[in-house]
Amino acid sequence: MFLSPADAPARLLAVLIDPRTFRRVVGVREQLLTNDDIAVAELAAQVGLSPSRLIRVFAALYGTTPHQLRTQARLDRARRLLAQGDDVTRVCMEVGFSSLGSFSALFTRWTGTPPSRYRKVFQVAASVSGAPLVPGCLGMLACLPRNFREARLG
Repeated sequence: MFLSPADAPARLLAVLIDPRTFRRVVGVREQLLTNDDIAVAELAAQVGLSPSRLIRVFAALYGTTPHQLRTQARLDRARRLLAQGDDVTRVCMEVGFSSLGSFSALFTRWTGTPPSRYRKVFQVAASVSGAPLVPGCLGMLACLPRNFREARLG
């Protein structure tokens, strides 16, 4: 869509957010990250905006909705707990999901790997962190016979 020069100032004003609203939405973001129990409608009432207006302004400022931000924060926390070796079911409940199936599906969709595999990868990485890493080709050389006589006898 082409904007004429006469439409540009009106269009620019529609995008800008007044400083008071900006401060209120920043406060909403902080509350979303610290308080998992508060609803968006309740936050909107606290800052004097309608829930739909709050969601629109929030998305314009942060590029994500309040729900997506809260979900991402929960999954980040789940990743940290799984990396520490916590049980998948316990992590699911700890971060605020009530269904293991929905948690696993969402975790897989956002991270690309199931939570059980994510946990195992970090456990393996932690177990070999002190050991020197040997490239696979050199590791296979250790399995080869040392000379031709061993090769014929083996």
